[in-house]
Amino acid sequence: MSRLSTTCLALAAALGVASCVATPVSKQPVSQSAVVSASASQAAPPDLVILVSIDGFSPDYLGKGQTPVLDGLVAGGAFGPMRPSFPSVTFPNHYTLVTGLHPDHHGVVGNRFTDAQLGAFTMASKETGFWDQAEPIWVTAEKAGIRTGTMFWPGSEVEIHGVRPSHWMPFDQSMPGDARVDRVLSWLDLPADQRPKLETLYFDIVDTAGHRYHPGGAETQAAVASVDASMGRLVEGLKARGLYDRTMLVVVSDHGMAATSPDRVVWIDDIIDPAALKIGYGGAVLTADPAPGREAEVQAKLVGRHPHMECWNKADVPARLVYGSNPRVAQIVCLVETGWLTATRDRPVTRSGGAHGYDNQAPEMAAVFIAHGPGVVAGRRLTDLDSVDVQPFLARMLGLDAPAGDGRAADTLPVTTP
Repeated sequence: MSRLSTTCLALAAALGVASCVATPVSKQPVSQSAVVSASASQAAPPDLVILVSIDGFSPDYLGKGQTPVLDGLVAGGAFGPMRPSFPSVTFPNHYTLVTGLHPDHHGVVGNRFTDAQLGAFTMASKETGFWDQAEPIWVTAEKAGIRTGTMFWPGSEVEIHGVRPSHWMPFDQSMPGDARVDRVLSWLDLPADQRPKLETLYFDIVDTAGHRYHPGGAETQAAVASVDASMGRLVEGLKARGLYDRTMLVVVSDHGMAATSPDRVVWIDDIIDPAALKIGYGGAVLTADPAPGREAEVQAKLVGRHPHMECWNKADVPARLVYGSNPRVAQIVCLVETGWLTATRDRPVTRSGGAHGYDNQAPEMAAVFIAHGPGVVAGRRLTDLDSVDVQPFLARMLGLDAPAGDGRAADTLPVTTP
């Protein structure tokens, strides 16, 4: 049994629902379209699709008393722990969710990276060129004449392939969760010819708390409860508009969170002079390029196995990570043991907290997938889900012919209640 299957079974027991249904493990991810019942193809499509991301939300947060709304969606819909893409960080995985492509294929290969022509990318970058190696679902929808509204989703603030969402807002971290929900609901009150059929909604406070405190800390649990309350506001707002029973709610996260400590640090200085490296990304995953003239030193000292870390030249990154072919990936990629961090002596780790970016198969990095709406079989439990499968599912719900990605876009086997 896979580690994600174990997580699913534990959650099912915690919620008091039917046990997970194991899907055969294959080289291809299992399509999220499997959550729809056999009769769904005859049923009317949903009038509205809302994709909700709760950044840094682990499946382990469900079923423990803080999430009555989300637990209700799980019990009345389909659920599975979901494998993120590597590196298991925010921007790459959010773009994977809406493009169906791994970061190596959609081009947003990290929260920070360098493009040879465009220069350095950060989470504040707004240049279109960083995003145009792929087509997000809102662009596909807009091109097909379906209006969309995006609430803070990474990539939604820029014009991609000449298209923007009909409604969008620049990211404002200070905007409370309830205010975000109210804005999404307000778009549904527009005249019919302006109203979105696809909306996205993003919450970040669970990730922020998990980093600052601890994935199991009281502050993190409070953030989980706050987002759940905002989800309750969304559900009630849909009910008040007569839309709840005609809405496909898809709740996902981009990754989980692992506990970290100053006692679990890989010191780069103990391996190589940090001046020999141009570090692109550090912490839970390390990417770096050799400094000019120090290539041989980097090959000799950094590439290879180290305690709690293994480093490869990008061409040699294990195939299962699907990472290393994009020109934006740094020359050296290091996989850090889950729960450990890389650091240099001049910028030490001084406090415990949480981090992500680790091996995407680590159970601590598991993301969440919930689907609730027309045609979804209540109580369906799925395993071996992959984040690249979300975009094909969204496209199917919207009746769109979306660009082919790394997920399985075809309709899958009929689903029966467990």
